[in-house]
Amino acid sequence: MKKSFKRYVPLLAVLVMAVMLAACSSGTKNANEPGESAAPASSAPASTQEAAPSAKTVYPLTIENYTNNGEGTEWKAKPQTFDKTPEKVVANTQGAAELLIKLGLTDKMVGVAALYGAGDPAVQEEFKKIPVISKEYASKELVVGASPDLVLGRSDLFADADWGSGTVEGLNELGIKTFVQNTSVKGATLDSLYKDIEQLGQIFDVQENAAAYIAELKERAQSLQDKAAASGEKTFAYVSDGGNGAIAVYSGNTDTFAGDVLGLLGLKNSFGTITGEISKEQLIATNPDVLLLSVYTGGIDPEKTLKAFYADPSLQSLKAVKNKTIYTIDFNQFWGYSYSIFDGAEKLVSEITANQ
Repeated sequence: MKKSFKRYVPLLAVLVMAVMLAACSSGTKNANEPGESAAPASSAPASTQEAAPSAKTVYPLTIENYTNNGEGTEWKAKPQTFDKTPEKVVANTQGAAELLIKLGLTDKMVGVAALYGAGDPAVQEEFKKIPVISKEYASKELVVGASPDLVLGRSDLFADADWGSGTVEGLNELGIKTFVQNTSVKGATLDSLYKDIEQLGQIFDVQENAAAYIAELKERAQSLQDKAAASGEKTFAYVSDGGNGAIAVYSGNTDTFAGDVLGLLGLKNSFGTITGEISKEQLIATNPDVLLLSVYTGGIDPEKTLKAFYADPSLQSLKAVKNKTIYTIDFNQFWGYSYSIFDGAEKLVSEITANQ
């Protein structure tokens, strides 16, 4: 269940989303025309280039990243050596592409996939310049068809299934470098995002841009913490519409990056240590202060879901129902494993504070 939510959240029943994968060609189109068709940061892999940041990257550059032995297996460290700056990059999610834009690397991208939301308006015009190889998750055929020298993005999309962009080992055998986002590996924290930015700064020789952006995000993190302080600590659970307004619960036990950011808001996951299905009875017995309903463009109307939850006679004992503290969170922001989680967290803390 937890694996399917991370990989298919916009596709499977946890959010009651129909499978949308469609046959796609390997062609690439411009102007966003779709193709047809961890441990805490201290124990996460770090760059093997340990010298203080310099004005220029010295190639060859070797960083420690990740690989695994197949779907469902643990990620382990694997070095990636870059002889030069990558020039043709495919991002397997919208969030990964937006991060490269923030670092000034739009012109390095030859493909992006998985457009499950409006995205960051601040980078919208730059994003339009990136060829879309698939609006859904892209297959290895589509990814390789874009002729990249680097594939970047979310860990569980590095797979050989039809929704996967190819395994790390398989892509490396084709001479294609890979960068698995540290944020998307179990055990990730907010420091993992800073690590992603630092390593990308080294790989693309834009260390100054990376350092400046890390500093900006750290200021936003402190601001979030300060705003949330007055609200005090609260418990939460991830929920979705299980069909016809019936409530379903997702543990989020592998979503440690999102959990760490929510921790800045004083939110603690009531089911963060639980693996497997969680019943409505367990939810009622645990009775979290807050419920978080993930939504995405084209999904079930969240207003209908909220109306059903608040009207459900069996949920009336829940504090979140009594106090009207069920909040919607954007899938792209919280499961994009990128900086946009700050946008979602800032919106959420404002809503929680206003509801005191």
